[in-house]
Amino acid sequence: MAGSRYHAAIPSRVWLRFRRRILARDGYRCRKCGRPGRLEVDHVVPLHRGGAPLDPDNLQTLCVGCHLAKTIREKETDPERQAWCNYLRHMSIIS
Repeated sequence: MAGSRYHAAIPSRVWLRFRRRILARDGYRCRKCGRPGRLEVDHVVPLHRGGAPLDPDNLQTLCVGCHLAKTIREKETDPERQAWCNYLRHMSIIS
């Protein structure tokens, strides 16, 4: 949760309660690959894209690897990020 202005609005005690509930609902396994172990609770639709912060339907259990892969995919498909990268590429050609 640290480092995100979106998560800062959720009191930690509330998030911890939801986190335990989602982990139990998902059987303490990653919903993508099925692994147990070091798990994280992820927002299916990220908060910065309008995802509901405490809607159980918008929360899923992912292992660290699957969560990282999802985050990378989201960054690669973010139109604002792509526009910024294109701008930077264009500026380096002109300069």
